[in-house]
Amino acid sequence: MKKSLKVTDIMAIGFMTFAFFLGAGNIIFPPQAGLAAGDNLLPAMFGFLSTAVGLPLVGIIAVAIAGGGWKGLTRDLPPQVATLMAVLIFIIIGPAFAAPRTGLVAYEMAVKPFIPEAGQVSLTLFSILFFAVAMFFAWSRGKLIDTIGKFLTPALFAVLAVLAVAVFLFPQGEIQAAQGEYANMAFTKGFLEGYNTMDTFAALMFGMLIVDVIRSKGITDEKTTCTYLVYAGLIAAAGLAFVYVSLFYLGATSSAVAAGADNGGTILASYVQALFGPVGQLILSAIVLLACLTTAIGLISACSDYFSSLTKLSYEKWVVLLGVVCAVIANVGLSQLISLSIPVLFALYPVAVALVALTFVRRWLPNPRLAYRVVLSVSLLFSLIDAGKFIGMDLSALNILPLFDYGMAWVLPTALALVVTRFIGSPESQSEASAA
Repeated sequence: MKKSLKVTDIMAIGFMTFAFFLGAGNIIFPPQAGLAAGDNLLPAMFGFLSTAVGLPLVGIIAVAIAGGGWKGLTRDLPPQVATLMAVLIFIIIGPAFAAPRTGLVAYEMAVKPFIPEAGQVSLTLFSILFFAVAMFFAWSRGKLIDTIGKFLTPALFAVLAVLAVAVFLFPQGEIQAAQGEYANMAFTKGFLEGYNTMDTFAALMFGMLIVDVIRSKGITDEKTTCTYLVYAGLIAAAGLAFVYVSLFYLGATSSAVAAGADNGGTILASYVQALFGPVGQLILSAIVLLACLTTAIGLISACSDYFSSLTKLSYEKWVVLLGVVCAVIANVGLSQLISLSIPVLFALYPVAVALVALTFVRRWLPNPRLAYRVVLSVSLLFSLIDAGKFIGMDLSALNILPLFDYGMAWVLPTALALVVTRFIGSPESQSEASAA
């Protein structure tokens, strides 16, 4: 008899997925975009949702289509190339950048305001405590649904819901005129800003982890597993959209209380203080702590799961190792790591997007192996141009490339390569691809 999950378990998996995606960056970024968008709020917000919610959801669905794992996604690539891609993605999104940042942001926004003379000692103690808690929850993959999906995430969502209701009932100011590029190209600007959240990487990582969690509940049928994975993605997407819409409106109505604010964190803090008074910092701390903690748990667990499949070290040993590394890096600070990591993200993110696109069209490709090699190579080549521009290389001679000024010079060449490879190959290989 085919085993199935209860509705409560499906909802818990969806909430867990939502919490994995919703880090501090996702919370503090939309207010800044909303403030700049002003009276062009709706087109800017829809553009943002297209990439900040749409791409991660598409990424989760791609993992499901590919059978729930990295091997399925990269089956048409040389094994060494596929492994190298995965290792780079997991290192950058995991211990080298995103995971340590959760601890540092949690300290700066949620804890430091309560410490009169905050310094290196307080940061060190908090880093140790924060990642010890993250390691504790990540230790057992089978209990992730219970610990995150059934307890931590509902608490996070409840606090966010209180904030969202208050924002819509008691806006703290009038919506002002759109600023900068939001005045003339609001949808496009929002679209590009949402793309920069980099959550497509997270979708590929978390997709594999969620499959393991589903299987730990006794689901062995591949089709059923992938169906539940898609459900989880849809629930997470709905939650992210709810948060982004409320935070966009918060930003758009914040000009009176956040005048001169230069980042989303300041806007959010000022708004919450205006809404709730002294208790506002407690609410903000609860949101940031829970968001950062659940994301740290997901990142450590996903990285440990993958690295344990490549080495002789067990999952539990990788949890400890990565937790310690994250605590050390967060304690040292991330300014230098950010300068090193962002160019790598610029180089790899387009490749991840191209990989997702290929997964959806693979059955119609006459020669999948050739298509994967050509399309991913083209996306990497042009994304390296974008990365080079970011680190200060003089590439002005290439500004004739479409979207070069936006850091998206890879888009049209990659799309063209995908179209061309659709018509390269023999009928025999086409039938083989369809059968696969």
